[in-house]
Amino acid sequence: MANAASGMAVHDDCKLKFLELKAKRTYRSIVFKIEEKLKQVIVEKLGEPAQSYEDFTASIPADECRYAVYDFDFMTAENVQKSRIFFIAWSPDTSRVRSKMIYASSKDRFKRELDGIQIELQATDPTEMGLDVIRSRAS
Repeated sequence: MANAASGMAVHDDCKLKFLELKAKRTYRSIVFKIEEKLKQVIVEKLGEPAQSYEDFTASIPADECRYAVYDFDFMTAENVQKSRIFFIAWSPDTSRVRSKMIYASSKDRFKRELDGIQIELQATDPTEMGLDVIRSRAS
């Protein structure tokens, strides 16, 4: 089912891998890419469960838009282990205008396909999705 706003479909693999991350914790992160020629969102990279947040951010291209999901583990003030699933819409200022428009117009529909996202971040600069930002949004 293509998105009326941008015409982007969501590859089934996106939903399957997200369910594996959410239910089985098979992955720490997933980076999604819009494949313009195929007019659909596909899985670009999967992060192993042991992957650090730094490894995850390094796996996202610095000058191209991407969607990403990261399963963030943290300790609460009461010393309770918790986890939050972040959806990150990465749209750097250096990326192409057309690309930014396609990612922006497809985001909400794509996000709806991934049932279980707890926190959304919009980032145009690496500091907007730094570990400190993730920590403060998680708690």
